[in-house]
Amino acid sequence: MKNMLKLGIILAIYASVACVGLAFVYAGTKKVIAERQKTDLEAALNDLFPQGKGFDEVTGSLKSTEPSVTFNNVYEVKDGNGPLGVAIRAVGASYGGPVTVLVGVGANGKIAGVKVLESKDTPGLGANAANPTYFVDRTKRLTFTDQFKGKAVTDPFEVKGDVIAITASTITSKAITGIVKVCGQTGSQWLATQTGGTK
Repeated sequence: MKNMLKLGIILAIYASVACVGLAFVYAGTKKVIAERQKTDLEAALNDLFPQGKGFDEVTGSLKSTEPSVTFNNVYEVKDGNGPLGVAIRAVGASYGGPVTVLVGVGANGKIAGVKVLESKDTPGLGANAANPTYFVDRTKRLTFTDQFKGKAVTDPFEVKGDVIAITASTITSKAITGIVKVCGQTGSQWLATQTGGTK
């Protein structure tokens, strides 16, 4: 009985030390991770809107019209003469869990670009949505997200219709396409209220 009690106390001490150690590691890396995420986001915004002069976060004025899609962050893109577009960081359900997508919507009513920021979908299948070397159209060297650039927000956005699906990954293809469609339509409507119409 004494041995069991002694072992229990030793295990409790080890567990406490491990917890304290993990807390210190988390505290030390939290800032680094946050800085890295901020840098990655800024790079993605610049990729979508290379001509943008600034990105201002918009809070509260832009909400998703689809319950299955959540807008986490919205950034107004400026070019010096007014709104150039809007970038929406949105999350929706996909095959492997939540997928986070950054969608750029131009004031001209077209998709400026799409970036898959986070995905838990199957490597070699759904994960190809973010793979820069996987092409849905090999002759045009077109990736899954590339095909959305320049697409009008009024298009149908139908997988296997006007959107080419990722091979053997229909669920992922539909999930991301749905997010892009919601962001495109909502973002375009919001931009129209800011600019008094499309450019």
